[in-house]
Amino acid sequence: MAIMEGFLHVLHPMHFPFLLLGVVLGITVGALPGLTASVGIILLLPFVFNLDVGTAMVMLCGAFCGGIYGGSISAILIATPGTPSSAATVLDGYPLAQKGEAGKAIGVATIASTIGGILSTFCLMFFAPKLAGIALQFGPVEYFGLTVFGLTIIASVAGKSLTKGLIAGILGMLIATVGIDPVEGYARYSFGIPNLMGGFSLLPVLIGVFAISQIFLQLEEVGKKEFKKFNQKVGKVLPSLKELKNIFPIIISSSFLGTFIGIIPGTGGTIASFLAYNEAKRWSKDPDSFGKGNLKGIAAPEAANNGTTGGAMVPLLTLGIPGDVVTAVMLGCFMLVGLKPGPLLFKEHPEVVSAIFAGLLLANVLILMLGFVSVKVFPKVLMVPPGLLFPVIFALCFLGSFSLNNSTYDMFIALVFGIIGYIMSKNGYPAAPLVIGVILGPIAEDALARALIISHGDWSTLVGSPIAIFFYVISSISVIYSLKRQLTHKE
Repeated sequence: MAIMEGFLHVLHPMHFPFLLLGVVLGITVGALPGLTASVGIILLLPFVFNLDVGTAMVMLCGAFCGGIYGGSISAILIATPGTPSSAATVLDGYPLAQKGEAGKAIGVATIASTIGGILSTFCLMFFAPKLAGIALQFGPVEYFGLTVFGLTIIASVAGKSLTKGLIAGILGMLIATVGIDPVEGYARYSFGIPNLMGGFSLLPVLIGVFAISQIFLQLEEVGKKEFKKFNQKVGKVLPSLKELKNIFPIIISSSFLGTFIGIIPGTGGTIASFLAYNEAKRWSKDPDSFGKGNLKGIAAPEAANNGTTGGAMVPLLTLGIPGDVVTAVMLGCFMLVGLKPGPLLFKEHPEVVSAIFAGLLLANVLILMLGFVSVKVFPKVLMVPPGLLFPVIFALCFLGSFSLNNSTYDMFIALVFGIIGYIMSKNGYPAAPLVIGVILGPIAEDALARALIISHGDWSTLVGSPIAIFFYVISSISVIYSLKRQLTHKE
């Protein structure tokens, strides 16, 4: 019954256009090399302050799904994945486009993405309420254990260097301490500057670290390398019934694989897509055809990386823990519109949760429709020169920062964090740990303070809960696994 209310909300004439806007912008941004689904979500943030909460979150979910799918377009047409999660799609998508079957490759990617997204949303609808029901038993001690586990995701998304990832995460937590102390109410690290007493607003930080820094990096490459254009004609789009029957089992299995991987914090679409590709090749009767234009080599990674969309939303909605980099941005978006993801979200805002479920399902249906209707338009999107495109996006980033408080100070903060993000990227420091530190650091601090106040300063209370101990254990396992993985790579 609740999901029907969600559909009625999303399909309302005043709300549905925003879902459509989110999907269209997500696909467009995802298709542009150098930009990611995170950037698409950030570009929509100025809209959220004038919308009701349910519609705002549905629009952002549309951009999330559309951005993940959009990366396959440039991967197939010009062998350059629009998003990291579409890297595996290049392996068979581009060879098929070189054979003159780019339309069919995009058609298979569209079908696989849609099925993967829909199946993962059904899994989200099934698992999330049950997990939220368990999490309703959490108190401050359990929440502190949970946020400690959330902070260990920093190790998982640290990239090649765990040390640099941890430094970025600690820097994020330090940035979050600027402003008024949440317990005692005194100003910290404001240095007498009134603007700093309010801390750093999350929106300019997100825009700077994820969007502006990427624009700096992309503009740096303008003129250094030849701009790739797709000059072929896009022919037949729909695969034959025999081809569909052949790839359907791969799509289903890869969708569930992607959903499962998405639920595990710190993984994401890139891992899911390559795992699905490897499994499809492993179980194929003709593994040598992979890398030469095999449709299964497109269907498997696309079903898997879109399967992570619903999977990654499970820990985000139920526990307030981001599953990957994009959901770390989504966590920030929730907080910007006044929502705190976690078990209480299902109890206090069931209408928002049902709207998100309905929005995710409809977003994937829109991907199917737009994918086939707009297939002739995709090459034109990729013909926009970067030197023209990125300055426009740069201006939109400043507009988004200004829209938060109608303040040029926020524009300045976005630029400063853009420079910080650029310097970090140039020196191998990942941006995701910094943002996770900025978002989860204050939550951990608040939970710790409340737990100590209740226990009259008894630190032993932090290990007095079996649930908290469970989170400490899996936090340790997460860190040990990350250390082991880094040592393995070094060898």
